Parts: sequence; structure tokens; C-alpha cells
Amino acid sequence: MAAWRPPQERFPDFQEPFELFQRVVRRWGARRLAGLVLGAVFLLWLASGFYVVGPGERGVVLLFGKVWTQTEPGLRYRLPWPVQSHQVVDIARVRRAEVGFRTEQDTTRPVPQEALMLTGDENIVDLHLFIQYLVQDPVRFLFRARDPELALHASAEVALRVAVGENTIDYTMTEGRVEVQDRVKRQLQELLDLYGTGLLVTEARLLVVDPPREVREAFHDVVRAWEDRERLIKEAEGYREDVVPKARGEAAQMVLAAEAYREQRLIRAQGDATRFLKVLDEYRKAEEVTRDRLYLETIDRVLPNTQKFILDAGGDRGGVLPLLPLRDFVPPPAKPEGARVEPPLAEPERR
Repeated sequence: MAAWRPPQERFPDFQEPFELFQRVVRRWGARRLAGLVLGAVFLLWLASGFYVVGPGERGVVLLFGKVWTQTEPGLRYRLPWPVQSHQVVDIARVRRAEVGFRTEQDTTRPVPQEALMLTGDENIVDLHLFIQYLVQDPVRFLFRARDPELALHASAEVALRVAVGENTIDYTMTEGRVEVQDRVKRQLQELLDLYGTGLLVTEARLLVVDPPREVREAFHDVVRAWEDRERLIKEAEGYREDVVPKARGEAAQMVLAAEAYREQRLIRAQGDATRFLKVLDEYRKAEEVTRDRLYLETIDRVLPNTQKFILDAGGDRGGVLPLLPLRDFVPPPAKPEGARVEPPLAEPERR
């Protein structure tokens, strides 16, 4: 029985590729083959200069490491490396930064070392600042600052601490909140321009302005009381704006009514004066007749519904005989049947 022998390992034959290369060299020639290889490498090197700048992006071309030009979106070409190189910066994307908190997978995680700050009245306040910004200058963004976004975060924290440290906690939490936001945005942009980051701040908003957790409820009570006071003031001002115009209108109406009454009295007084002057002229023409007429008109106006008897004091008949009610003793004549009863006529005045 034959002894068992292990299978012999078969090593790859490296001589076959070498022989193939030798046949190609003998067929094409060494110089011609080297020229083809160098030409292909040169074409690939030239083709490496093509690059694409997407929409909302800006390309920065460098010539031996120095800024040469900026390119707009589209298919662009530059000399291959190491003569020229390029970097593409997205200038349309709105970036964000967070001070005092971090957003991780739709959850907010506070950062106490950034959020807790000291106010001007020596109180501690917890703030969360949200910032949105754009890349305004790609060259400065790439080469003027080592880490522009880190510089923005540090500058935002500095600007926020300065703005909060110059105001009281009540002012920062209530009516001064918008002013603090505007001041932080303005000072942050000044610092970014000073550092040459090439960034533009579009929005700076305070999301949370609260006291520390231990005294938060007490401060919220103070804020609610402040809001109630402001609401009552607004209601009082609204009531004033409603009542004052009405009072002014009523006053103007009373003034106009008084002026109208004055004009009416003046016109009436002028008419009475004119009438008196005319009566005076007539009186001078016939004094006795005018005096008697005025007397009779006055009596008729004073006693309109009273039966009056006028006696001539200078006549032949005197005494009280004309005043006797003799007609009351004589019955009136009978009226035929069917006749309409006429009301009694007033007795004519006697003179």
C-alpha cells in the first residue's frame, strides 16, 4: 500500500505577465510605448482640472496656494495640481449655532456652563441663544480665520454675556428681551467682522430666558404680575381713549348749542328793539290810541280765556249797571227739531 503524500502547493507563475510585457515591447517598441504611457498620464493630469460648482455654491481657485479668482456655479476648469487647486463653499445654506443648549436627535440638552450668566443686579439667569448665519465672503471664511464657526460660537457667548451683564434680570426677562436680542446680534456681527470670518448673522433669538430652577416659580409669579399690570394699564388707556373723545364731543356740542342760543337771543333782542322803535314811532303819531291799543293787547295776552268787559269811564252811563248779568235770566229761544245746535257766541266787548 502506497504511503499518503500531501498535495503539493501550486504557486502562481510570475513569469507569464513578464513574458507578455516583453512581447508588447518587442511589438510596439520601447520608446513608442513609453510615449503612449506618458501621453495618457498627461491627458489624465489635464482632465483632473475639471470641477463642478453646484447651485448656491462659490468656487475659490488657488494659484500655487494663493487666491487667484472665484467662480460661479457650473462646470469649471482650472490648471491641474500642483499649479492650481480649488475649494467649494456653500454660501446659500443657512447654518445654525446654539449657545446654552445642544439639539441632538430632536431633543434639547442644556449646557449649564454656557447657559448660566450673571446679570447687572447680581442675579443668575439661564439663557438659550439660537443663531442663524450665512457665509458672506468665501475667501475670508477659508483663509482669514482658523475655525470661523468656533469663533462665531465664542463671540456669541461673549456678546450675550456683555448684554445680559448690563441689564437687570427683570428687564432681561420682560420688556428688554427684544432689545437684548438686537444688541447681541449687532455686537456679534461686529466681532465677526473684526476677526475676518466672512460670516453674516441673519438672526439671533433668545429661546429661553429663565432664572435658575430653584427660584423659577417665584420669578414667574413676578413676571405674571408684571404682565397683569401692563394689561391693566392698556385697558385703562383704552378706556381713556374711549371716554375722552366722547367728553370732547359733548363739550363741543354744548359750546355750539350755547353759541346758537346766543345768536337766537341776539336776533330776538334786535327784533324786539326794532319792533319797539316802530311802536314808538306810531305812539308819537297818536299817543292815546296807541296807548289804549297796547293796553288792550296786553290784557288780551295776559287773560286769554277770561270774559272781559271794557267800560268807558268818560261816558254818560256809569256805575255797575252794564255789568249786571241780565242775559243769564232770559232763556234762549227754542230750536226746532232736527236743527243743529250752534255753540254760543262769545259776547262782544263793550266800550
